Amino acid sequence: MAIKASMVKELREMTGAGMMDCKKALTETDGNMDAAIEYLRKNGQAKAEKKAGRIAAEGIVRTVVKDDKVAAIVEVNSETDFVAKNADFQAYVEAVAEQALASDAADMDAFMAEAWAQDTSKTVKDALVEKIAVIGENLNIRRFEKITTDGCVVSYIHGGGRIGVLIEADTDVINDEIKTCLRNVAMQVAAMYPKYVSRAEVSQEYMDHEKEILLAQAKKENPEKPENIIEKMIIGRLNKELKEICLLDQVYVQDSDLTVAKYVDKVAKENNANVTVKRFVRFETGEGIEKKVDDFAAEVAAQAGM
Repeated sequence: MAIKASMVKELREMTGAGMMDCKKALTETDGNMDAAIEYLRKNGQAKAEKKAGRIAAEGIVRTVVKDDKVAAIVEVNSETDFVAKNADFQAYVEAVAEQALASDAADMDAFMAEAWAQDTSKTVKDALVEKIAVIGENLNIRRFEKITTDGCVVSYIHGGGRIGVLIEADTDVINDEIKTCLRNVAMQVAAMYPKYVSRAEVSQEYMDHEKEILLAQAKKENPEKPENIIEKMIIGRLNKELKEICLLDQVYVQDSDLTVAKYVDKVAKENNANVTVKRFVRFETGEGIEKKVDDFAAEVAAQAGM
């Protein structure tokens, strides 16, 4: 029978196998969908299907920077830390980072549909499915981000890839001292997990919400105090919170006498430069993913009928 494009698409979505593999499977089985799935399984091209439901919360973050002007950061997840340390997996993640650096994709769907740079006969998704079959675990390209700047962008990787950071800055001088400064700021982001670069980024909605919470706390703790005193307490507590969540307001971890803003200004003056930290991107492996916790004792007991 004639193999329609819609049939190939359906089989790809069901198995994760490559387009040409799906077309061949349907041709070999005369369009029988169940038989085509079985064909792909027998040939090892649908191995990813069995693994797709398993939680991939380990893995690594990788960054790549080109000429201080273009950078990309990616997170690729695996099921186990053992695979995350595997040289083949790490080389694959490096290739994904390079793909992201060259990509113009605006979202993950577009990125996954791109031609895979190492073999343009495949898409990024096809290459991922093949890697799942080789490694034997569910893998997931979870997220990527790319920065292109007229200033300078630097990266920092912590813990072998557990955390990755990109820092973009507007600067009229780019030298080793300025890049070291920005890398130190990236280390700050990795360690202290700010939410914003500066207070200017904090929305009024966020401020109002926090004031509401702080007001309730203050009134409960100090029911006898007048409103004007409560108001001053709220302002003080809100300022303290902003110093924790805004990068430039944070105490610089390598010199507690300075804030991050003062540290950057100090280095800028020493190099006759104008430097403004513009934004940061911070990826932490498995962040926000609910990890499966195995109860091996319960599992053994269940199998033994205990």
